[in-house]
Amino acid sequence: MDLNQLINDCKNNDRKAQEQLYKLYSPKLFAACLKYSRNYTEAQDNLQDGFILIFNKIEQYSFKGSFDGWLKRVMINNVLQQYRTQTFLSLVNEDVPDDVELDIDDENISLDYLLKIIQELPDRYRLVFNLYVNDDYSHAEIAEMLSINIGTSKSNLSRARMILKEKIEQHKNVSNKTLPSAK
Repeated sequence: MDLNQLINDCKNNDRKAQEQLYKLYSPKLFAACLKYSRNYTEAQDNLQDGFILIFNKIEQYSFKGSFDGWLKRVMINNVLQQYRTQTFLSLVNEDVPDDVELDIDDENISLDYLLKIIQELPDRYRLVFNLYVNDDYSHAEIAEMLSINIGTSKSNLSRARMILKEKIEQHKNVSNKTLPSAK
């Protein structure tokens, strides 16, 4: 079926079309939910809530721009909405360098491990890290989305990178100690 027809059918509340749209896009959108959620179960809940929102707002999609992009924005905004009213996004005064770099080009670090340690980040750090690093939002856009200031966004990103760097270094040290030595 043509995507435009599928979208129009969803706009007409056609349950079969909604099911087809869900099957078509749920794997990709679930990956986005995993990035922003604390764990797998929360990501599943966010996916379900996000699709309900998508079906309620699909009338707003005007066939301008990428439908994939529109879906992703709705899904991410749905996940972020949970956090907007929580106080964890308040200003944090931390002395954190701006230029913390991560070295993840290592065959000993799996994508599963990276996802796990990103999910373990405190909410404010995880959200800013994913928005900036994985989804290419600017600090100004992140500040607006999360109702924080730009400096807080930058600070949260630096702190997230520091935490991830520490965990990766610990993981490398443990991995190197468990490798058999050559004799």
